[in-house]
Amino acid sequence: MSPPRFRLLALDIDGTLLRTDKTVSPRTLAALDAARAAGVHLVLVTGRRYPAARRVADRIGGRLDLVLHNGALIFENGEVLRRRPLPRETAGRAVRLGRERRADPVVHCGPGGEGRLLVEGIEPSNTLLVYYLDKSHPDVLVVPDLEAALEEDPLQVMFGGGIPEMTALLAHLCAGLGDSARIERTLYPDAGVGILDVLEPSVGKGEALSFLQERWGVSAAQTLAVGDNWNDHEMLVQAGLGLVMGNADPDLRALGFPVLPTNDEDGVAIAVERHVLGRG
Repeated sequence: MSPPRFRLLALDIDGTLLRTDKTVSPRTLAALDAARAAGVHLVLVTGRRYPAARRVADRIGGRLDLVLHNGALIFENGEVLRRRPLPRETAGRAVRLGRERRADPVVHCGPGGEGRLLVEGIEPSNTLLVYYLDKSHPDVLVVPDLEAALEEDPLQVMFGGGIPEMTALLAHLCAGLGDSARIERTLYPDAGVGILDVLEPSVGKGEALSFLQERWGVSAAQTLAVGDNWNDHEMLVQAGLGLVMGNADPDLRALGFPVLPTNDEDGVAIAVERHVLGRG
């Protein structure tokens, strides 16, 4: 049996690997096991923090390297390989800009993947962040002053809320931060909500994938990547074959990548079976 064309499989988590109910289908688990048995290197490339991504990796089992915070933190074989934190001064400016638009900032801290979340408090009407922080206990620390609480360079500053509010905030942050930060947007049109991540300027899923390709001696042509949202687009370009889910952000689908079935229709399993395992 000839070795698979693709030696590296890079997968987004939410909206891609996970179904709507946040589970991984048996078919997808079987496909990933078969890919690993064929010698394919698996890496999860996500905006999630380490504790949340680790829970998903544990469900899959085996070695799974992790690109976290859209590339700000990379774990290889269970250890921190690389971190690119956001300077405190920039993080503080992002917090102030968010307040000017009455947005609730969440600061992600912990250079070793501890996943600490600093907040001053969240408006009860911001149901997206209320839900997010409720799932993240006991890692949430409420502080009286976010800027004063920044004792180290954080990994990112995050904002979440309705798409109109996040769209307006994105423009405000871009104007106020300029090239001192990168801002990734993740939109969920069906739910009407979005997330903005303020990151160190060089951070991105595509850059992180390029770093790992060079480290592991894998070419772009030997890389398959799958995603569903705008923060995945550079990763998909960096791969020899980039595929988008049927449930993907319309702006991402408009770029012309081949489209898979949705995350509830085993889109990832079908991609692996067809392009890695050669099953049709």
